[in-house]
Amino acid sequence: MTALATVPSWAPPLDSAELADVLDKIRRWIPYDGDALLEDVGAVLDDVVPREEELEDHAQRLRGHLMRLVDIAVAQEADQSDPEAIRLIRLARDVRALDLPGDHMKAVGHLRRMAWTVNELLERLVDLRCIKEAA
Repeated sequence: MTALATVPSWAPPLDSAELADVLDKIRRWIPYDGDALLEDVGAVLDDVVPREEELEDHAQRLRGHLMRLVDIAVAQEADQSDPEAIRLIRLARDVRALDLPGDHMKAVGHLRRMAWTVNELLERLVDLRCIKEAA
């Protein structure tokens, strides 16, 4: 009982701008969807080359998957304890930050690097038990 008495109770921030910022983040939050992740990775790594008009949509979805996986890894502190996770987090951040090339085949190559990174990071997080295995 005495341990609870020493812990200060939480009080919400009084600043309305801080509350508005938290509400905005909650509204923009997109939950992890393992099935969608695997579908997007499969669509890009498939033998059939994505059409030019599909490239930007694929890139946006893969960037979102990379961001969510990195957030999960950081929240689970995989970025502090596992050298392979650290390498994959850095790679995910680097590949996510790159613009999609204008040339169709170079853009497909970039998408495939992103998809491969998503897949490797997912597998590492499953191995570390940071996330349940997707399908």
